[in-house]
Amino acid sequence: MPRRRQIYEGKAKILYEGPEPGTLIQYFKDDATAFNAQKRGTISGKGVLNNRISEHVFTLLGQIGVPTHFIRRLNMREQLIRQVEIVPIEVVVRNVAAGTLSKRLGIEEGTQLPRTLIEYCYKDDALGDPLIAEEHIACFNWASQEEMHDIADMAIRVNDFMCGLFAGIGIRLVDFKLEFGRIWDNDFSRIILADEISPDSCRLWDMKTNEKLDKDRFRRDLGGEAEAYQEVARRLGLLPEGADNEVLDLETHRKKRGK
Repeated sequence: MPRRRQIYEGKAKILYEGPEPGTLIQYFKDDATAFNAQKRGTISGKGVLNNRISEHVFTLLGQIGVPTHFIRRLNMREQLIRQVEIVPIEVVVRNVAAGTLSKRLGIEEGTQLPRTLIEYCYKDDALGDPLIAEEHIACFNWASQEEMHDIADMAIRVNDFMCGLFAGIGIRLVDFKLEFGRIWDNDFSRIILADEISPDSCRLWDMKTNEKLDKDRFRRDLGGEAEAYQEVARRLGLLPEGADNEVLDLETHRKKRGK
């Protein structure tokens, strides 16, 4: 598929004009950022892995009736998605205390929460994606009350499904971030799941060792980022055991095939 007009470039993905009206091509980069892009780096093959993992999870969610923007994967780094109007709210679903929750409230990291916690942040990198309440959302009309009910219901449903999915492969789903968007049919809109679900947007710990298998390895300078992402893909059955890691580098892969 020929390269199309770029619509937007974010920290981890690029959006291009899609082949049909109402569609976009989402390209996954190897770029890694943390602390609102104050820390930058590269994780070799990350884009390939995140594309594949996100495709897998979104496909499974679609099969249980969760509406998403995902249409199909196009190649190693790109997928075709529905164009949505992004709701400017990051939805953070927490099962275990970690990260900013532990820092804010002084709860020891790794503490199982008595119930699943949903938090909302205003999507604005310049402001550091500040934590907000539902009252802020209503006051500034970022989403309607009906939309927030749909968002919360979907977030819980996604969490229930993903907890089981990852527990089945020995991974503890600590927390994760979701984004939602509106698709319009004339004057009517509905909310669907957007963005991605991958080790970039989830905290994933090995159930036996508590080893981190996500972007915290980059945030905290733990090393082994590519290996952690590969391990998640392998456990999900997306990467054969003993696969050549170099295949994850698209340029190397193309050179090997003489393209």
